[in-house]
Amino acid sequence: MNALELTDVRKVYTMGDDSEVVALDRASLTIGSDEIVALVGPSGSGKTTLCSIAGGILRATEGRVVVADEDISAYSEKELTRFRQRMVGFVFQSVNLVPFLTARENLLVVDELGQRRGKAAQQRADELLEELGLADRAKNLPSQLSGGQRQRVAIGRALMNDPKLVLFDEPTSALDTKLGEQVMDLIRTEMKRRGTAAIVVTHDERILHYCDRSVHITDGVLAA
Repeated sequence: MNALELTDVRKVYTMGDDSEVVALDRASLTIGSDEIVALVGPSGSGKTTLCSIAGGILRATEGRVVVADEDISAYSEKELTRFRQRMVGFVFQSVNLVPFLTARENLLVVDELGQRRGKAAQQRADELLEELGLADRAKNLPSQLSGGQRQRVAIGRALMNDPKLVLFDEPTSALDTKLGEQVMDLIRTEMKRRGTAAIVVTHDERILHYCDRSVHITDGVLAA
């Protein structure tokens, strides 16, 4: 079973003057069940659009989108919401931790919408914090954590519901070289340990060797 299959996917936006902007043009991409793929391209190339479609945030204008054998191409907004809760994890560039919640609470708030409740969710959060080397930081607020620690909390949050695919948006952009390498090593270790696939959107050529392969995109077109 593949984690992701995009087939001839297009995303077209209609502007106010009825002109069209093609953000993604006939993109086809297959990602294996535990494969880590770097998505590389300049700003405005379509990286975010592709990930948003793969993660069920945006709906494709045309084409087929299958995540872990689940065809989401024609899903309603309600169905896409349930899909995101069950199948996909997100780690955003700005991390987006809730500033007034502790590290542990930032993991638990995700699972309020997920499959676990109560003690099961708390046990899952504690296990992830332990694995990520943050057990002693569980009660710290984001402001009390370093950049690398905040990134690890974000990774833990993305893994709370055992997703089939995790989408990372520039995970090393705010980190220096050493911390960036530590975060990418952690991402690779955690994804491979769980057999979980990932797309890593990046401009950072230094981290590409942590991924299984790289896919380049320019003007909405994936390189062959």
